[in-house]
Amino acid sequence: MLTSKKLKVLIVDDSASVRQVLKEILESDPEIEVMGTASDPYMAVERIKKETPDVITLDIEMPRMDGLTFLDKIMSQHPIPVVICSTLAGTGSDSALAALEKGAVGIITKPKLGAKEFFEESRIRICDVVKSAGRVRLTKDRPRALTPAPKLTADAMLPKPESHALIRTTEKVVAVGASTGGTEALREFLEAMPLDAPGIVVVQHMPEEFTARFAQRLDKTCRITVKEAADNDSVIRGQALIAHGNRHLLLKRSGARYFVEVKEGPLVSRHRPSVDVLFRSAARYGGRNVVGVILTGMGDDGAKGMLEMKEAGAFNIAQNEATCVVFGMPAEAIKAGGVDKVMPLNAIAPEVVRLCHV
Repeated sequence: MLTSKKLKVLIVDDSASVRQVLKEILESDPEIEVMGTASDPYMAVERIKKETPDVITLDIEMPRMDGLTFLDKIMSQHPIPVVICSTLAGTGSDSALAALEKGAVGIITKPKLGAKEFFEESRIRICDVVKSAGRVRLTKDRPRALTPAPKLTADAMLPKPESHALIRTTEKVVAVGASTGGTEALREFLEAMPLDAPGIVVVQHMPEEFTARFAQRLDKTCRITVKEAADNDSVIRGQALIAHGNRHLLLKRSGARYFVEVKEGPLVSRHRPSVDVLFRSAARYGGRNVVGVILTGMGDDGAKGMLEMKEAGAFNIAQNEATCVVFGMPAEAIKAGGVDKVMPLNAIAPEVVRLCHV
């Protein structure tokens, strides 16, 4: 008899090979149990009638009923956390992002055959996203502690600064980190920004196939410009730079000019891009000129980096529990002592603007 309850996952995908590989990946994690697989939404419904899963992984393109239609039915009739699993690019990326707007809580790309390192990193990301989805329904009870594989810190990308004696400039920079639930939280945060908003740099945990489309969708709905960050992009007023999926994003400074560096590197805090890497670079090169923001997400990525920013003179804000999809990253940042203010999501953008104009 099991001493602890495993996370029950239902895999819905029309590809038998994908179902098998995804099952093997998920069941390699001792906290996950694949309770079943289904080749289309109709078979999934029959499986759910027998036993309710904790999480569903869902393909978008399937026979008889597409994934978006099935997602609508799930959310309206029997809400269950859904993770979109897709190989689609281009317009398909739009479909996957539309799924997040409809209530899906994460995106993973279908596992590929390849080098051992690639497979291992894919396994870590896939299992983390699925476990994160399983926490979404939890509100009062704190999730039980995970025992993940050893994870690297921001030291792997950037040494911790020895001092913070930076000259204050007239320009402020906003550094933002988010994960599960962050796509919609970022949309609300960025849509509230005025045309003359301070320069913003963002790490959102998301596969590389989707970050460019995500930035493009935000650019259409926001007053400010939103784009996927490219190496050496300047951080300027009225613009937000979204970290490239699978690349770390670092804030740098040359004189009074702030710019970003997009770098390859190992997973840090089990992520690439990592919030801790961005926040450490913001502490090192921005210091008192930075306003830090940490939004909804599972895990502790960003907690150490936010404390480093505070020690360097930054003012930091965390999203409150009531408005988070998962109160993990903000809670860990608060616990670490790096947060100056805890606020509901709709109050954060006005406070950031106020702080940057003081």
